[in-house]
Amino acid sequence: MAKTLILNQADLRDCVGLDTDSLAVVENAFRLLATAAVAMPPILRLDVPEHNGEVDVKTAYLPGVAHFAIKVSPGFFDNPKLGLPSLNGLMMLFSAQTGLADALLLDNGYLTAVRTAAAGAIAAKWLAREDAKVVAILGAGEQARLQLQALRLVREVREVRIWARDSAKAQAMAAELDDARAVDSVDAALDSADIAITTTPSREPLIQPQHLRPGLHITAMGSDAEHKNEIAPAVLAQVDAYVADRLSQTRVLGELNHAIAAGLVHAEDDFAELGQVIAGQRPGRTGPEQITLCDLTGTGAQDTAIASLAYQRAVAAGKGLSFDS
Repeated sequence: MAKTLILNQADLRDCVGLDTDSLAVVENAFRLLATAAVAMPPILRLDVPEHNGEVDVKTAYLPGVAHFAIKVSPGFFDNPKLGLPSLNGLMMLFSAQTGLADALLLDNGYLTAVRTAAAGAIAAKWLAREDAKVVAILGAGEQARLQLQALRLVREVREVRIWARDSAKAQAMAAELDDARAVDSVDAALDSADIAITTTPSREPLIQPQHLRPGLHITAMGSDAEHKNEIAPAVLAQVDAYVADRLSQTRVLGELNHAIAAGLVHAEDDFAELGQVIAGQRPGRTGPEQITLCDLTGTGAQDTAIASLAYQRAVAAGKGLSFDS
């Protein structure tokens, strides 16, 4: 009988966090997207409008990686009114050789949060200036905290400005950090910032052309659905280097989607993907004065990478419940 390992969120938190290994596997996933015959179908999305819900299904097979993951990721945004978290989900991990289900990862969205933060750090590693020290964070939820934590693994952060629509949340996050302060406007957050990270579900642009300055890098990770928009379309027309996690996705889900709809970018325009920059196939930042933008919509390749790392570590640590399926 085939054995399947069940891992709950506590098991997975014990095994995987934001460290050099998690960044490395996500970076490798991006590299493989550019250099290998990765199989990654379009995102399957189910909307549940009566309950302000959406469900995304992502997957990818990465050559050379022993497993592939299929992730089911619900987001039901009225849940806090019921005392429930907005985000949930699980991952199923299959052998890439036999197709057998080796593990069920009941992570409640934890692994997605980790791989998303890791992707933000990788974007900054390759696109932000080496001497970038002042960081603007838009949003004050879990991902805002994780993005900052991951960024500190690749850049020496000296000053953090935090803005959120709920000022109390921005103040609470700033109070947790020695080098951070809450600000009352996006203008104040972006003033003289070297790196800006957007982590909100905003439907209206937050970063505008007037916020751009030489040397700025922007990591935008909140726009993962057609209706979400954190970056004004005119910004994409003015940056020196726009980089997508997956161009086919950002054309329909990311910030690029809105620039195309506004007629400021052509739908057929070619842009670099982060994996191509990592692999040396396309340029990213080529000078300290350039303005760069990385548009992250989330990929199944990242999910396979982080789920595989979690499984390897869990098996080594003897975590989880194994049963005959």
